[in-house]
Amino acid sequence: MSRINTNVSSMNAMHTLIGNNSDLNTRLQRLSTGLRINSGKDDPAGLIASESLRSEIRGIEKGISNSIRASSVIATAEGALNEISSLLVDIKGLLVETANKGALSSEEIDANQLQVDSAINSIERITNATEFNGVKLLNGTLDYTTTSGTSAAGFAEVQVNSAKLIDGAAMAVNIEVTSGASAGHAFLSGSNLSDAMTIQIGSNRGTTELTFAASSTDTSAIASAINAVKEITGVSATEISASASTFSLESVDFGSDAFVSITVTSGQANNIGAMEFKQTTGGANVGDNSEYKDLGHDVEATVNGASATGSGKKLTIRTAMLDAEIDLTNSAAENSGNVAFTITGGGSDYAIGSRVDAIGLQPIGIKSVAPSKLGNATDGFLNTLKSGASQQLSGNNLVTAQKIVDSAIKDISTLRGRLGAFQKNTLETNINSLRVAMENVTAAESAIRDSDFATETAALTRSQILVQANTSVLSLANSTPQSVLALLG
Repeated sequence: MSRINTNVSSMNAMHTLIGNNSDLNTRLQRLSTGLRINSGKDDPAGLIASESLRSEIRGIEKGISNSIRASSVIATAEGALNEISSLLVDIKGLLVETANKGALSSEEIDANQLQVDSAINSIERITNATEFNGVKLLNGTLDYTTTSGTSAAGFAEVQVNSAKLIDGAAMAVNIEVTSGASAGHAFLSGSNLSDAMTIQIGSNRGTTELTFAASSTDTSAIASAINAVKEITGVSATEISASASTFSLESVDFGSDAFVSITVTSGQANNIGAMEFKQTTGGANVGDNSEYKDLGHDVEATVNGASATGSGKKLTIRTAMLDAEIDLTNSAAENSGNVAFTITGGGSDYAIGSRVDAIGLQPIGIKSVAPSKLGNATDGFLNTLKSGASQQLSGNNLVTAQKIVDSAIKDISTLRGRLGAFQKNTLETNINSLRVAMENVTAAESAIRDSDFATETAALTRSQILVQANTSVLSLANSTPQSVLALLG
């Protein structure tokens, strides 16, 4: 080396030293932070993938915590409903005891009424007091709000259990009845009735026998006698034509489980034409003239285009967007046509997924369980059993009161079952699945972003040796040009 203005060897050693120092700093950073990717330049594609996974991990974490919080809400509501259920069972016991009026004094009946009043007041108190984090759970705050248009008369009752109202948008619910519901029917002609006879009337509710003397075997007498035992048989009779001696039988209930049966067990069965069974008024005779049975039919309909399950006049729809039970009126259920209503808001939404979207959103509605809401519109509601109300124990309407209490017990048990199913089959399974997803996604993110300490430690040792070696080489390269001084003598 005889040139001193440019020390190429030193430049080469310096360039290599800079690279080794950079690599050493990279290893030190990775070992100190525990991350392989500390900035975009470390691995651009890996950074994009890891950030996406980190976002998903954070969403899963919140989905798990949201599910746990939702489970606590449901458990709070279910605990209160359990107490209401116990109170309703007590009310039923008091009601049955009071029905034994022949063995009770008026003072005992009054004492039972006092207990019923206290139980109903307790139900109302629990309804208004049950809350979670300041939100009332059982007073109707979490129930859905529905409105009906011109077809409002088509609904006897609508219960929306859950509806996904995305961004608060209202949901229109359109019901198209494709095949109407019917009760069990029998049309009878009683011409030529002359002898005494015994008939057996029955339906899905019960059966009884009626005996008629020869002088009373006309359609009017038969219809009146059948109506007199309607509470037992569940069958009503209507005289169609006294002159034609025809009348009809109809089951109180609708649907495939409902039926009307009539059997002439003695007397007129042997008289041809004496008791004729027809499917329609004035139609041809069916079967023989001693026995006939007709089954009802369930309503068949679609709800927002999806097939609904019909049971009598009641439709049940369960899709990913809507869970509702719709009781149609007789006119709407028996005839094909369209009825509609709109869900405008309400319910409670739980974001139990890793994203805020229709899939991760799980809504549920909790209707009011106040005494004025437990029961049904036909028989009445629980608050009518209080002192001074229409179904108080000292009155004569204990049969109706029993129906109200049974309906209230069914309402509470159904609601508890639905909440329990939501807690067990939706929330708890979601927590378990999210925890598994958390493990897998976290492992994937770690594989991309985290440092492998074994690899980085080995690389650090190599970088340290190279830096030390390069430093020595740079020192030697810088001292080499001094050898030209020997040429100057």
